[in-house]
Amino acid sequence: MLNIFSSISIIYFINIAMAVVVIFLERKDPTATLAWVLVLLIFPGFGFLLYLMLSQNFSRKKLFAMKIYTRKTFGDYIKVQQELFSSGKLVLNDKHAERFKDLIKMNLFFHGFSYTQNNDVTIYTDGQEKFYELFRLLEKAQHHIHIEYYIIKNDDLGNKLFEILKKKAAEGIEVRLLFDSVGGRHVPKEKIKEMTSSGVKVAVFFESRFPFFNFKINYRNHRKIVVIDGNAAFIGGFNIGDEYLGLNKKIGYWRDTHLKITGDAVIDLQTRFFLDWGHASKEEDLIFLPRYFPDSNNSGAVGIQIISSGPDTPDQTIKSSYVKMINSAKESILIQTPYFIPDASVFESIKIAAMSGVDVKIMIPCKPDHPFVYWATYWYCGGLLKYGVKVYTYEYGFLHAKTIVIDKVVSSAGTANFDMRSFKLNFESNALIYDQKISGNLYDIFMEDLNYSMELTRELYLERGVIIRMKESICRLLAPLL
Repeated sequence: MLNIFSSISIIYFINIAMAVVVIFLERKDPTATLAWVLVLLIFPGFGFLLYLMLSQNFSRKKLFAMKIYTRKTFGDYIKVQQELFSSGKLVLNDKHAERFKDLIKMNLFFHGFSYTQNNDVTIYTDGQEKFYELFRLLEKAQHHIHIEYYIIKNDDLGNKLFEILKKKAAEGIEVRLLFDSVGGRHVPKEKIKEMTSSGVKVAVFFESRFPFFNFKINYRNHRKIVVIDGNAAFIGGFNIGDEYLGLNKKIGYWRDTHLKITGDAVIDLQTRFFLDWGHASKEEDLIFLPRYFPDSNNSGAVGIQIISSGPDTPDQTIKSSYVKMINSAKESILIQTPYFIPDASVFESIKIAAMSGVDVKIMIPCKPDHPFVYWATYWYCGGLLKYGVKVYTYEYGFLHAKTIVIDKVVSSAGTANFDMRSFKLNFESNALIYDQKISGNLYDIFMEDLNYSMELTRELYLERGVIIRMKESICRLLAPLL
């Protein structure tokens, strides 16, 4: 009995010590601090293990050096753009987007993300259409294929991709495949050996020798980027798996948003891929070569900034861009996201916009794929209803799109959800689009989706039952950790 008492005392002592570390030593957000203290106190022992695995702090040192911008081959790319901007010689193709130049300036000067405006953009909202075009371009590749996905499933769609990559590698095409160690955990080692034997180069992001004790497990590479021959690129929400074709009976139709881009923005997506690839594969000497960055002869006119964020950088770039966009809105804000768990600054900016008369609409799924995240989403959306924000639940299937459209002029589409995980913990990439036509198309897509959605009115929200209220309350407390 004494030994049991001593063991319990030791466990509680460790939990108290960890709580002290969380409160006084770790430089965490206050809400995350309180959430971890709650976990440590409620789940002694187990909470300590969770803390070790999920709360590792990155030193604020970049994992990825932006080498491309300093190599002689390209010159000081960003500096040239900054000088052009400062001299007032940067004229936007779309005059309606001129009032958003301060957003370009913030990301150009303080985050080092270039702005290009000779791009073409095609929007895909259906998995069948997106993968048909992706596989069509993969089959036509002449020089290289670079693929980076968070999730790759070992199913029909995944195997179709593997077969194409092996075939192209056998033809002499350079093929590189990068996936996240958690998202790609179902890919068998035998499959990887088959691909590497055929000439496909494969790398796994944050791979661990001990899968169940991966101390970087909380920091996922959530990016989905494909670059083909340096001329065409894809970015968006679709991963690789049958469910993204709407073939999962439990989830149903998969509604997502993905972009195909041609033009100089492909340079930035290629750069992003190489930075991630170099870290995961250690192949850094050969990749930043001119042959991967052919001159674009594209005659498009869409302005784009490819922006990225991750736990290795001091600034939450994507979050700050969202806040800036929301604060710049004069007429309308449309947000589609599967997970809506904003921090205080984002929540406040949306609230103020709605109270100022801006038409704010948020669309979320009607069904959860992660229950804890879903109920936290429900709580945050419910909290905005009294300020005039309109919330809709998409009823046709599962909504996985990650888009925001401001005044039908400026928009964002990419991999980042509207939650604290995407803002702080995941490695993400988005395309900021400064173009009335493309942003207007995204606006129209949102409006079309309203035909398959139900409005969550304040009256309906207040009628929710006790069990739902309890779920919301618990998940809200854990929101900073989700």
